[in-house]
Amino acid sequence: MDKKIVIAIDAMGGEQAPKKNIEGINIFYNNNKKISDYFFNIYGNEELINKEIKKYKIPSEIYRIYHSNTVVSDDETPLTAIKNSKESSMWNSINSQITSNSDISLSAGNTGVLFVISRMILKTMEQVSKPALAGLWPNKKNMNVVLDLGANIDCDENNLVDFAEMGSALFKSLFPSENPKVGLLNIGSEEIKGTEILKKAYTILQEMKSNDFEFNGFIEANKIMDGETNVIVTDGFTGNIALKTAEGTAKFITDSLKKYLTETILAKISIIFSYFALKKFKSKLDPRKFNGAIFLGLKGPVVKSHGSTDALGFYHSIDLCYRIIKGDLMEKIRSNLSHVANKK
Repeated sequence: MDKKIVIAIDAMGGEQAPKKNIEGINIFYNNNKKISDYFFNIYGNEELINKEIKKYKIPSEIYRIYHSNTVVSDDETPLTAIKNSKESSMWNSINSQITSNSDISLSAGNTGVLFVISRMILKTMEQVSKPALAGLWPNKKNMNVVLDLGANIDCDENNLVDFAEMGSALFKSLFPSENPKVGLLNIGSEEIKGTEILKKAYTILQEMKSNDFEFNGFIEANKIMDGETNVIVTDGFTGNIALKTAEGTAKFITDSLKKYLTETILAKISIIFSYFALKKFKSKLDPRKFNGAIFLGLKGPVVKSHGSTDALGFYHSIDLCYRIIKGDLMEKIRSNLSHVANKK
C-alpha cells in the first residue's frame, strides 16, 4: 500500500476558525472521493473541532484530532509567540512533521509567527541561506510562481539564484507538463539596467545554463501576466510591493466593473447577454483560487493560507498542499540546489 499524503492542519488559525478550516476539509473530501491517498492531522481545540466536523459526513478514517491548549493570536509578536506558543495549534501542526509523520503543514494564522516557528522547528536547508515566501499568480497562459513575497527585505545575488532554483522546483511540482521559465524582476529588460545585485544574479543565472529551467533574463512588472515567464524572482521588499499592487489592481477592476454594470437599467440588461463571460472573468480573478503562500528553503514544506479567506479559499490551500507533496517538491528542491552548488 502506498504511503498516504499527511497534511497537518492548524484548525484554529485565521478568522472564523475552526469553522472555515473544517468546512475547507469537507470541500476537499467531497471533491476527491475517487482518491484515498491522503490523511489529515488536525490540531486545535478538540471540542470545537468535533462540533464542526459533526456538521459534515467526513469519514473518521481520513483524519485524527490532536488537542492543543492555546491559539496564536493575530496581534502576537514572534518574540512572545516563541515563549508562549509551544502548546498552540500552530506550533503542534508544524512540529508534527517531526513527531507525527506529517508531510506538510498548513495554517491561516499569524504570518510572522508562522515563519519564525517554522524556521525554528524545521530548520533551514543546508544549501539555503535565506528561505523565501512564494505565491501563485494567474497569467494569460496559466500560472506564475512569484518569490520572494516578503520573507527577506535584503537579498544578495546568491539568494536570488537560490530563489530561482526553488521557485522552478515548485512550478515543476505543481505543473509537471510545463517548463519553468525564470525571470528577474527589474526596472527594464536590458542587461545594463538594475542594481549591482540584480546584474550579478543575471550573470550567474546566464552562465549556469541550468537544465532545471529556462532563464529569460530580466522582466518588467507590466510583463508579469503575459505568461512568457512563469517563475518571477525578486527580493522580499519588491515582491511584497508587487503583490499588494496586484491585489489592489484586481480589486479596483472588479469593483469598477460591478459599479458600472449596475449604474443604469441598460447596463443591468447587458449583464444578461454577457453573463457567462462575466462569470468566467470573475473566476479568473477570484483570489480564493490562488490562496496559499509557500515557505521554500526549510527542511519541510509549510503553506500559509490568507487569514481572512473563507472555506473555499482554505480548500484551495489544502489542495495546494496535496499537489505539492504529490509533485515531490522537496526532492525537486534538493536536486535543483545541488546543481547550484556544483556550478557556483
